[in-house]
Amino acid sequence: MGSEKVETLTVNEDGNPENKVIVHDLGFVTLLDTMGSDEEVENAARISYGEGTRKVSQTRNLIRYLLRHKHTSPFEMCEVKFHIKLPIFIMRQLVRHRTANLNEYSGRYSVMSDEFYLPEGDYLAKQSTTNKQGRAEPLPSKGALQFEFNRIYDNANIAYQNLLDEDLTRELARAVLPVANYTECIWKIDLHNLFNFLKLRMNSHAQREIRDYAEAMYQLIKPKFPLCTEAFEDYIQGAVTFSKQEMEVIRDNMNGSWTMNNYNLSERERTEFLEKLNKGAE
Repeated sequence: MGSEKVETLTVNEDGNPENKVIVHDLGFVTLLDTMGSDEEVENAARISYGEGTRKVSQTRNLIRYLLRHKHTSPFEMCEVKFHIKLPIFIMRQLVRHRTANLNEYSGRYSVMSDEFYLPEGDYLAKQSTTNKQGRAEPLPSKGALQFEFNRIYDNANIAYQNLLDEDLTRELARAVLPVANYTECIWKIDLHNLFNFLKLRMNSHAQREIRDYAEAMYQLIKPKFPLCTEAFEDYIQGAVTFSKQEMEVIRDNMNGSWTMNNYNLSERERTEFLEKLNKGAE
């Protein structure tokens, strides 16, 4: 997982890990704060049962059970808060996830930055012929393409500065800036909804730039919630669902030539798997 355009800052001046990842040279994701932990997810779930009504089990097993069966409210008890610097056109995709709380840098009150996103290398790709939102193979004329980007950026920034020099209000002067202009925001979200965001935005069908930011976020929160993220990878990120008809195909072609012991499933998971296979078969 990860991208050549994502660089982790591993240590600070004191030799301690930095909660920051550089994205696309000019952008970044910083993990400002977390609330809760794997144990807090477990504690939130156990209070639902009441004291003495449930046997003690390992935190990992309970977390995996909760996520596997979509008991999501315990994961909402944990939160993460990021400081993100990103192009405006990627910010618009971030805003789509309305389950988060955010506060963005305001071009009405402050002068916008003179920094713009410049795609490099194989990010400069042809339009896909099979996916209206996707990319195909990289284009060869990278220098000419980057020139066009920079030409627009330079002209837009000059026009913006000229308008400010004429004392035009900032909220109107910013209208000449392209969506590649960098902005910043504080973005806070609970763990359940973060997993929903990551499932969509780390997917191969997501735009590559937002994938880079999503992967940077995941890289930062994974050490904070190791058991929850392990379950996320097994039951959300790496999982798929099947239609009724697809399940009929699977059932009809199960011939007993396999053994579940080879797939690292717990006894409970093996039982649940067989129950799912048999569901609707009668």
